[in-house]
Amino acid sequence: MQIQELNQMSRADAYATLLQCCAATRWVDAVLDLRPYSSVEGLLQAAKNCWSSMEEPDYLEAFDGHPKIGDPASLKAKYAATHTMASNEQASVQQANEKIIMDLASCNQAYEDKFGFIFIICATGKSADEMLSSIKARLVSNREKELQLAAMEQGKITSLRIDKLFN
Repeated sequence: MQIQELNQMSRADAYATLLQCCAATRWVDAVLDLRPYSSVEGLLQAAKNCWSSMEEPDYLEAFDGHPKIGDPASLKAKYAATHTMASNEQASVQQANEKIIMDLASCNQAYEDKFGFIFIICATGKSADEMLSSIKARLVSNREKELQLAAMEQGKITSLRIDKLFN
């Protein structure tokens, strides 16, 4: 895709396209309101700026657009719209041994029980072991700090997904 294509799409089509990058509807609307973009870099900067103005409900909506790391059932069922991007991002988990997958599932449940949202990490380039270490380290955090950290990770994921749209 070229940036001009995004600029020329109907709002509904552009909305659906950007929703694949971040499931926070207020973020999508904010980014679309700034069209047209002269470059992908301009879009990326606008995406970051718009994300920085989001609040907890927006974060939680974005987080809800992700499958749990290591949960193939949620990849297939609930997240069909982002399945390809999310499964590629989590490719290392698909190759992990059963024990690591079970540990990830257990930690994911403990994380969600403690914080009220799923564990968010920019999984691209990380092994399943690295993600397991990260979730264990983050489980000792408090909710406020973890919400901010998860929001930062969401910002990274969104930028990577925008890059994928145009490359």
